[in-house]
Amino acid sequence: MAIADLHIGWEVALAEKGIHVPSQMPKILKNLLALLKLCKPTSLLFLGDVKHTIAKAEIEEWRDVPDFFEALIEKVPDIRVVLGNHDGNLEPLLPENVKIIPSTGLSIGDIGLFHGNSWPTPELLGCHSLVIGHVHPTVSFRDALGFRMTAQVWVKAKIVREKLARDFLKSQGVTLKPDQDAIAELQNRFDIRFKASELFIMPHFNDFLSGRPINRGGQGIAYLGPVLRSGCVDMENAEAYMLDGTYLGTVRQLRSLS
Repeated sequence: MAIADLHIGWEVALAEKGIHVPSQMPKILKNLLALLKLCKPTSLLFLGDVKHTIAKAEIEEWRDVPDFFEALIEKVPDIRVVLGNHDGNLEPLLPENVKIIPSTGLSIGDIGLFHGNSWPTPELLGCHSLVIGHVHPTVSFRDALGFRMTAQVWVKAKIVREKLARDFLKSQGVTLKPDQDAIAELQNRFDIRFKASELFIMPHFNDFLSGRPINRGGQGIAYLGPVLRSGCVDMENAEAYMLDGTYLGTVRQLRSLS
């Protein structure tokens, strides 16, 4: 089982702005324990941003994060955490048997998983499907009276393979000629079979957080993280799904509802 973007401790940032809400950790833990009971996974993967403060850990995080993971260790023997951009100084908060993975990610079968704030390792481009968090995707709806609501969504998008290969090589300091085959160069340089064809963007597991509407033009997600920023993902024709699996349509189709 994989989940992303808990941002435990976000309430501290709100409190600094004069907005006081109780810790959401017990609610997050309750929801996750219910899923563990239902699905009975043997492994649990956190796809980044377990906590909220970026470079340090607040007092509340020193309390909530250890309690959260101690409750999970009793249910799942294998727990791994891919570091996100908010996970500075996370390691001291985790039990010793929780394995930490760099933000560049890992592969499980033919699926490559990384947080999304950085490029993945070259090996992940040998996976057919890539999965990221980081984005907090939502869809925004507006009715005839102007009332607006948002809903968390999953996003499934096709990858422009030549563009991904070329921009990934550029991130590694490799400059190609305009007519040079980027895919062939990538495969030769890193000794992989380049298969990445589709990208899945996970919703944020902490539903107390705000999100970024994928159907609101400039307020969308096109520039979050190097993969999306490179333009190698076809976001206009990306498909959006509600948390219960309901298909909503493509980003292009959903723009009229925002």
